Amino acid sequence: MNDNTPTGEVSINMQYIKDFSLEIPHAPQIFSKLAIQPQINVDLNIDANKLDSDNFEVTLNLRINANIENEPLFILELSYAAACTVKIPEEQKEPLLYIEIPKLLFPFARQIVSSAIANAGLPPLMLTPVDFAAVYQAKKQQQASAKAN
Repeated sequence: MNDNTPTGEVSINMQYIKDFSLEIPHAPQIFSKLAIQPQINVDLNIDANKLDSDNFEVTLNLRINANIENEPLFILELSYAAACTVKIPEEQKEPLLYIEIPKLLFPFARQIVSSAIANAGLPPLMLTPVDFAAVYQAKKQQQASAKAN
């Protein structure tokens, strides 16, 4: 076991859709342009909130904007969350909550997005895997820069 492996109890008690929205503002006219490759922008954010001493809610927030010729094709927003029990040393909690738990949530969120897009009559969309360690490091650097200023 390496030094980064959490020691103690970690369990996901439940997973759930906290918020979901899919808008196709120019339907049905936009469907005539589906032969054109849309420009897709994905924003991802992770929130972790302490519920009580050992329980946390981790939320994976996705916002996906797709445009065709500078016109919105769709806007999808998903907040997918997990209620977790985390009984590990304090110094191990933040990486677990912002890297490991989101890694577990992402495949479920990706499936929700793919299903919703398909059911809306839109071309298939498969979100690429996310390097949550890099997302976490970027957030830490951004926080450090904000403190320095």
